[in-house]
Amino acid sequence: MVMPEQSLSLSTAMNVSIIGSGSEAMVLAHGFGGDQSIWDKIIPFFSQHYKLFLFDWSFSGAVKDPDLFDPAKYSSYEAFANDLITLLDENDVKSSVFVGHSMSGMIGCIASVKKPELFKRLVLVGASPRYINTDEYEGGFQTSDIEQIMTSIEANYHDWASGFSSLVVDKDDPLSIEMFEKCLKRMRPEAALPLAKTVFYSDEREILEKVMIPCTIVQASRDIVVPNSVAYYMQEKIKGKSTVEMIEASGHFPQVTAHQQFVDVLAGVLGLIIENK
Repeated sequence: MVMPEQSLSLSTAMNVSIIGSGSEAMVLAHGFGGDQSIWDKIIPFFSQHYKLFLFDWSFSGAVKDPDLFDPAKYSSYEAFANDLITLLDENDVKSSVFVGHSMSGMIGCIASVKKPELFKRLVLVGASPRYINTDEYEGGFQTSDIEQIMTSIEANYHDWASGFSSLVVDKDDPLSIEMFEKCLKRMRPEAALPLAKTVFYSDEREILEKVMIPCTIVQASRDIVVPNSVAYYMQEKIKGKSTVEMIEASGHFPQVTAHQQFVDVLAGVLGLIIENK
C-alpha cells in the first residue's frame, strides 16, 4: 500500500514501530513524559499473540523534530486523538486492542467515539478524566496542588522531574524510577509546561458516556496520581461493558513495576495463554 507523503512523514516522525506477527493489532500508547520504552517489559509476552503497534507522542523526548509538538494545537486531547486515528489509518490498522497509559487512556476514549470501528477493546491503565477535586468528584488534587506543579516545572523543570519520578513510580523499584526520570528529562521544558497544563487541568468526564467500546480499567491499588475511586467512577459512566482490574501495586506504572501481574490481568481479560513469563 502506497501511503501519502504527509502521512508517511507523521509515522516516521512519531517513531512508529510494529513488533510481532499476530493477526490482531494491539496499540500501546504511553503517557505524559514517557516514550514507547515504557512498554518494554510486556512486549515479549504480547508479541506472541498480537501485532504490537508502538509510537512516541509528539511531546516525547524520543521524537527528533522539536517542531512536531505545537502547544496551541495540543492544548486539548482532541489533537492527540486525531493523530492516533491518522497513525492507525496510515498503517492500515482496521481494528485493535488499544492499551493507553495515563493521559492516553482518555485519548483512546475520545478516538473511539470519533472512529469506533478502529477499536475492539480499550484498556485504560491509570487513566483519569479529571485530576482536580470537585464537591462531588475525587480527582486526587486540589487546584492549589496543580498550580504548585506548574510553578515548579516553570522554575526548574529538571529538578521537578527528579522529584516527580520518585513520587509516581514505586519507591521500592529504583531502577524503574531512574528509567522514567531519564524519559521525563528528555522531554523539552518548552513542551512539558503546556502539556502539563493540558493534562492536569483536563476535564473529560462528559466523553465517558459516549464510549460504547468494551473497556478494561487497570488500576494500581496505591497510585498517588489517580485515586482508586476514579477507576470505579469511569466504570460507572462508560456506556460500553467495562470492568475494573485492581493490581496490588504501588505507583502509576503497573506495566513497569508490576509487569507480571499486569500481563496476567490483561491475558485473562483477552483470553490468552502466556508462555515463558
